[in-house]
Amino acid sequence: MSRALTAARVATNRRAVARRLAVQALYRWQVNAGPWQDLLQEFAAADDMPKADREYFDALVRGVAEDGVRWDAALGPYIDRAPSELDPVEHAVLLIGLYELSARPDVPYRVVINEGVGLARRFGATDGHKYVNAVLDRAARDLRRDEH
Repeated sequence: MSRALTAARVATNRRAVARRLAVQALYRWQVNAGPWQDLLQEFAAADDMPKADREYFDALVRGVAEDGVRWDAALGPYIDRAPSELDPVEHAVLLIGLYELSARPDVPYRVVINEGVGLARRFGATDGHKYVNAVLDRAARDLRRDEH
């Protein structure tokens, strides 16, 4: 395996860990509101943070939590209920996915959807991953028309 391929795989894994930690941080933010800056500090000490892309984790948490009301409003057209009625895990996954689809064109939409589904499978309700898949697919069709 080439060094470039190995480096790309390591970077992908580091981002996946960053997403997982961001879901956990945003879950905590929903159930125990507080300044998003506290999340960055709190999760800096997480056991898996050395395996994560710290800058990406910070960007995800800050990008979503700094203007959560805006992201909830942007999520509205793609969901069938109020954001406050969503399961907190699925809500966090959807906010991260919507943020990535909107603000991170460097991340292919298929990666956003696959990562979101995987996180919902791991942490969400039994069939929550199906809902996450449907919502992120609708959002990607709208936000990434040129890519979809």
